[in-house]
Amino acid sequence: MDLSVIIPVYNEEETLPLLFQAVHEAIAPLNLTWEVVLVDDGSQDASPALLEQFVQHDPAHYRAILLRRNFGQTAAIAAGIDHSNGDLVVLMDADLQNDPGDIPAIIAKINEGYDVVSGWRKNRRDNFAVRTLPSNLANGLISWVTGVHLHDYGCTLKAYRREILTEFKLYGEMHRFIPVYANSVGARIVEMPVNHHPRRFGKAKYGLERTLKVILDLITVKFLNSHANKPIYLFGGAGIGLIFISFIGLVALFIRRVFLDIPILGSPIFIISTMVLILGFQSILMGLIAELLVRTYHESQGKPIYTIRKIVSNSVEGEG
Repeated sequence: MDLSVIIPVYNEEETLPLLFQAVHEAIAPLNLTWEVVLVDDGSQDASPALLEQFVQHDPAHYRAILLRRNFGQTAAIAAGIDHSNGDLVVLMDADLQNDPGDIPAIIAKINEGYDVVSGWRKNRRDNFAVRTLPSNLANGLISWVTGVHLHDYGCTLKAYRREILTEFKLYGEMHRFIPVYANSVGARIVEMPVNHHPRRFGKAKYGLERTLKVILDLITVKFLNSHANKPIYLFGGAGIGLIFISFIGLVALFIRRVFLDIPILGSPIFIISTMVLILGFQSILMGLIAELLVRTYHESQGKPIYTIRKIVSNSVEGEG
């Protein structure tokens, strides 16, 4: 299978017939073997029944995955990836704000040698104050923290080579950070402008409340990418820093006691310095425990701490 298009669906009964037609018109002319995997994320409307009709209409190209309840977009995308077969995986939303007509251009871009092509809604057609502005701020923050500079992390329309997606597991609400995970395993990433249309039916599933989730997820992603293999550097570094601060406080108290005859135990600095000292030792111990967990993780699963893009050898398979 050359291409898998994965589309998470949640309460999109009015959009689905138009989506089915638009996706088919965009992909069918391509000289590729392809499939469309539609993942219903616990819809409460007629979406599941419509998806089953699509599959019955063209079982050779369409597949429907119906989740038992609403698990969230990340879980729906993960289910689609797990139940797809294409060497190239394209993700897109079901609300037709993403344009299926952009898929051929994205495929052409990835054929230039990239591992990830990320859509950029350059002319976004959403409410500026509620959606576009918070999204722009979040994109800037994510790019700054992770070092993977993209204009539009929130755009679902992206394409990936399958071998990149198999290097990590998705959980929580991490789908928007897939390019960051891909970068961590050495993927070649490019961003390209894509069309964006106003929402025609229903209402957006996300609002300002998602901003806090993005910040918390960003902290997790930054930790996993920077310190997952050597957590002692983070916890131990913080612990040594706290111990150093405590040491300065205690030395200052000692100097005051010697030269100014000010009691040590009566000063709040003594209590603070002692607490900081204890926190420093605890941080180092947490780092050591995290190191044990990391080693257990890698050794129990036989998971290497590196990824290989390509093996070049002059040996002939089967010889020797």
